[in-house]
Amino acid sequence: MESELKELNAAAAPPQPESDSRPLLKPESVNPVSSHSTSIDELEKKYAPYVRFDVYGPMGRGDLPLVEKFLLGLALIFLLPVRVAAGTAIVVFYYLICRFCTAFLAPNREDELEDFAHMGGWRRAVIVRSGRFLSRVLLFVFGFYSISDTSGGGEVDGAVITESADSDESEVLEGYGAIVSNHVSYLDILYHMSSSFPSFVAKRSVAKLPLIGLVSKCLGCIYVQRESKSSDFKGVSGVITERVQEAFQDNCAPKMLLFPEGTTTTGDYLLPFKSGAFLAKAPVVPIILRYPYQRFSPAWDSISGVRHVILLLCQFVNYIEVKKLPVYHPSEQEKADPKLYAENVRQLMAREGNLILSDIGLAEKRVYHAALNGLLCER
Repeated sequence: MESELKELNAAAAPPQPESDSRPLLKPESVNPVSSHSTSIDELEKKYAPYVRFDVYGPMGRGDLPLVEKFLLGLALIFLLPVRVAAGTAIVVFYYLICRFCTAFLAPNREDELEDFAHMGGWRRAVIVRSGRFLSRVLLFVFGFYSISDTSGGGEVDGAVITESADSDESEVLEGYGAIVSNHVSYLDILYHMSSSFPSFVAKRSVAKLPLIGLVSKCLGCIYVQRESKSSDFKGVSGVITERVQEAFQDNCAPKMLLFPEGTTTTGDYLLPFKSGAFLAKAPVVPIILRYPYQRFSPAWDSISGVRHVILLLCQFVNYIEVKKLPVYHPSEQEKADPKLYAENVRQLMAREGNLILSDIGLAEKRVYHAALNGLLCER
């Protein structure tokens, strides 16, 4: 019986092809570009505020033309070492200035936050003036030889959007509590340091970094543990509100620099604003930053920090365009509703800066990074 079943199965089975010794091809190795290009196109449409279009491609890992490889090679050999050495020397020099000015001086402490922002007299003057100057020198070392800076004149009352006119910068830099800026790159901090030397919010780990830690305390940074989900956010939010109110009432107090988007974009978009910067009900100065480029985009959107720094320092010339809008005074309705205040300032910045409004945020950015990284690794 068994032999008969075997004969029947053999007769019913399809003929077997002759053996083939050629290696099997993986599906993605046939044409990896065509198999994933559609997916990347879909990601770029959905997550447009974080998409890089410079010559280095997504995440700075695209294939370079031969000319770009040659230029990058020259910069790696001749330009990068000089800029790294000069930048390090500037940071060390400023650290020594901060160390000298804070010698025998106890920092302010509040809820485990410490800073030297409220020091007065010659100490504060030396730290601020040298900090602004050396920040501009550091930008010069990084290739930002000139900065296009446009200031808007007069003032803007709540919910009233007007065309800005040229005027003296001093009119813009008085009578406000915080600077509200779009966020494109870590270079934003350097520019604002060179312009007004404000305090800003930073991760708590920054305070412990060599050299940078002391500098951040002299800036008066407010530290937050972003990885923690504890209730200390309310404490930090309260400190920010107090500092903004203090800066508005006292021109000698350090101004607060706030990035209400909460993350960086390419600079062409404006994400939803968080209301924390507007809880103090104080006037703000909106500032719009752009980084025009021809080869490498200085925007820190979807690229690793180390790769971004190296490619930035290998670019011969970099550019910043700055547009300072008039002081924005909130209306009574906006004071009662910080979300309305935030949205009206956002609408103003989008109009004056010709920026595209987007509804996505940091959560979507992380999803885009993970998906893009997975697709590029498969190639």
